Amino acid sequence: MGLPIGVALVGLMAGTGLITLVASVVDVATVAPTLASMVGLGVGIDYALFIVTRHRENLRRGFGVEEAAARAIATSGAAVLFAGITVVIAISGLAIAGIQAVTVMGLMAGLTVAMMVAVALTLLPALLGFAGRRVDALRVPGIGRADRTAGADGQAGTGGHGGRETLWHRWGRQVSAHPWRYLTLGVVTLALASAPVLGLRLGWPDNGTQSESLTTRRAYDLLADGFGDGFNGPLLLSVELGELDGGADADRVLGGLADALDADPGVADVAEPVVNEPGTAAVVRVIPTTAPQDEATTDLIARLRADVIPAALTDVGAADLPVHVGGATAVFVDMSERIEQRLPWFVGAVLVLSVLLLTVVFRSVAVPLKAAVMNLLSIGAAYGVIVAVFQWGWGRSLFGVEESVPIVSFLPMMLFAILFGLSMDYEVFLLSRIREEYLARRDSDTSVVEGIAATARVITSAALIMISVFAAFALADDPTIKMFGLGLATAVLVDATIVRVVLVPATMRLLGDWNWWLPGWLDRRLPRLDLEGEAALDALGEMDGSGTPDATDRERRTPVVVG
Repeated sequence: MGLPIGVALVGLMAGTGLITLVASVVDVATVAPTLASMVGLGVGIDYALFIVTRHRENLRRGFGVEEAAARAIATSGAAVLFAGITVVIAISGLAIAGIQAVTVMGLMAGLTVAMMVAVALTLLPALLGFAGRRVDALRVPGIGRADRTAGADGQAGTGGHGGRETLWHRWGRQVSAHPWRYLTLGVVTLALASAPVLGLRLGWPDNGTQSESLTTRRAYDLLADGFGDGFNGPLLLSVELGELDGGADADRVLGGLADALDADPGVADVAEPVVNEPGTAAVVRVIPTTAPQDEATTDLIARLRADVIPAALTDVGAADLPVHVGGATAVFVDMSERIEQRLPWFVGAVLVLSVLLLTVVFRSVAVPLKAAVMNLLSIGAAYGVIVAVFQWGWGRSLFGVEESVPIVSFLPMMLFAILFGLSMDYEVFLLSRIREEYLARRDSDTSVVEGIAATARVITSAALIMISVFAAFALADDPTIKMFGLGLATAVLVDATIVRVVLVPATMRLLGDWNWWLPGWLDRRLPRLDLEGEAALDALGEMDGSGTPDATDRERRTPVVVG
């Protein structure tokens, strides 16, 4: 237990230190370190858990400490490297949004994930060497000793359980016996959970959404009570007077513009225009009648830009005069619209990447397409829960949310990037085991059952760790962190339960041998990728037929080749 947690903490400190260095030369959002810590802790503990689990399995199979650690890095370590690179690539795709703040925030999370991978592949093997065979010296009372034939990750030996019937065997056969029933139930459940997404409204939480215990929130409320809801989110109109002559012409233009603005029902007050000394530019401060987060304020900004300002300028004979609507509220509205426009492109790019990667790994057409659809369903369910809690107010008191707030503009895009990488980890882990069983048995039904039985325990354990980490952040004071914590925890829960142990076995049972179909022309062109590294290890002839080291192997320390 101590090894994965300790390694993750070291990686977290290294990642936070690098973020601090980057922040000295680049503007980094204040929420970025917390978000990076959340993601880094989740993946860091999981990555170390996979390697430690494989190392313990190798020890039980009779390998020496050094050989067991080397094989753990050559197999599970290779999978960790692949998963980490996938997460970093997906998060780096946030650059598609074209918004520097969002891109930098994603890169900080990706930097922390990269540090977690580096620490897991360097520091962890050293710690395993120090621990030696004492890694299993201390046990939790009441928990039985793991099966000698297969480790907790279920990768050893055919069948992974030495013939021992488990609950997961029975569950796999139950799903395989009634695939249509479970497929329908799973899809309907995720569709209902995703339904609130149709009411998604993007925005940017401000001090008005903070906890009432904070002085910033109390100051916000006092200003709203004394000067109106819109006082906390004024709009700043920048007027380029340009070639206009000073005096009467400028006064006439600014006066006509101010009168038109004041006549709009969504405007509470228009301040006296402030003109610079040369008389070439002016600023007009406009106070809306509604709060910055209200949808009516967004509508007001669009109305001013499209109708009110152009009509006012036309009336005063200055139709070509540049007038820009700015201020923090308008900036956040523009960012939301920009992200909303780029989101389909981003999602499409990530899905294409996932299909290509899985096609190379599993040499199949059906498996990657099915994985892409299931990723969309699980992430859609996470979006739906976030909308239901933060926008609709369902159960918001459980998470310390005091009032309805819009969804943070960059959350859908960043959440998709992070969850894509995390779900890819579980996808590869489960399907690689199913494929291994299928190649050994050529029996689609049995391979699905054995694959679930062999991997369900470690997937469930890893998911529980991530859910615990993310759920803890859902109790933070910052609404943005709350949204990320709840969204990530929900998505991991859905992915490790409904998707991995219901939808995946049901669809694979229905497709049968078609799961592994690949056109010959494509098979010849795709590179060969042995993700778990076992092919290279077996090619060295280091294991006998039982899957355990022979006497010669125990005497010599054969170098391990990573597949």
